[in-house]
Amino acid sequence: MKIIVYAIAKNEEQFVNRWCQSMKEADDIYVLDTGSTDNTVKLLQNNGVHVTEETIHPWRFDTARNISLALVPTDVDLCVCTDLDEVFETGWRKKLEQEWNHQANRISYSYHWQLDENNKPIISFYISKIHTRQNYCWTHPVHEVLTYLGNHEQTQIIDDIQVYHYPDTNKSRSSYLPLLELSVQEDPSDDRNMHYLGREYMYYGYNDKAIDTLKKHLKLKKATWKDERCASMRFIARCYAREGKYQEAIEWVKNAIEEAPYLRDPYMEKAMIDYQQQNWQEVIHSSLQALTIVKNQKTYINESFCQNEVIYDLLSIAFYNLELYSFSDFCIQEALKFSPNNTRLIENQKIIQSKSRKGNV
Repeated sequence: MKIIVYAIAKNEEQFVNRWCQSMKEADDIYVLDTGSTDNTVKLLQNNGVHVTEETIHPWRFDTARNISLALVPTDVDLCVCTDLDEVFETGWRKKLEQEWNHQANRISYSYHWQLDENNKPIISFYISKIHTRQNYCWTHPVHEVLTYLGNHEQTQIIDDIQVYHYPDTNKSRSSYLPLLELSVQEDPSDDRNMHYLGREYMYYGYNDKAIDTLKKHLKLKKATWKDERCASMRFIARCYAREGKYQEAIEWVKNAIEEAPYLRDPYMEKAMIDYQQQNWQEVIHSSLQALTIVKNQKTYINESFCQNEVIYDLLSIAFYNLELYSFSDFCIQEALKFSPNNTRLIENQKIIQSKSRKGNV
């Protein structure tokens, strides 16, 4: 088998050596550098990477990805697209060779998008960026998608292949919003991009635009995936809550629960809205409902606050305000298991335990 890694890069010198070490199991590595001003190119070349430099204007991620894919020789069996802030678990090539069903032209594998301080995955989902050389291209200016151009695409899941994401949190994502707006202009019927645009407006605090765009997403004929529909409803609720419109927020978060009752996320969204209103009984009710859901759906929709200390933190605060200090103490201990160095949680525990020692129950 001939396996090639390809990628795009710009000012990634801090990641180069680690990334090359992870990718060296491939037969060759090709990188399109789109204008680095640091030592990215030199470091890549020192690691034996084939580097092509090209400035892309106007900038589009799909254009860059397609140029990088074009660098890959046509006689390759499998192409592996990664970013320089990603690391494969050692042995990934051997797993590919052993498990690839040659009838499949695309492979899905486990992507650990967010990790805790102990390198334990918080949010994981499948991605499918390993593919055969022919009949593929990248589409959309941002949040680009690998698109099959042939007649029949067959995807194989190989769970044993693991990729870990270590992003540069200081890196600007300011280009995303205008590129998402462009994506929606180019294809207003694309449900994924409409959802992403509404979510991006929410991130920027453009509540009215977010609400309007997310409602448009829900009306699209293609918008049938319940997890994503639930997320749009949650984000609408979150925006209304920011505006102090709690009645509307509660209505929308209840819609989200009805849409996808198998997810923790809408229950946690409701718990946080109830927390803002100091509705302690409802905080407890929603949080406990969330805890009954133990199976985490492996999609990008997952929110970290549904899997970390937040759920027990909310419960602890709610029980404390209802003067149920022993329950509050139990929950703060559970929260500290997730975040043992959290100074606020530690201080809260001291306050709760001082109440418990006074004989309160």
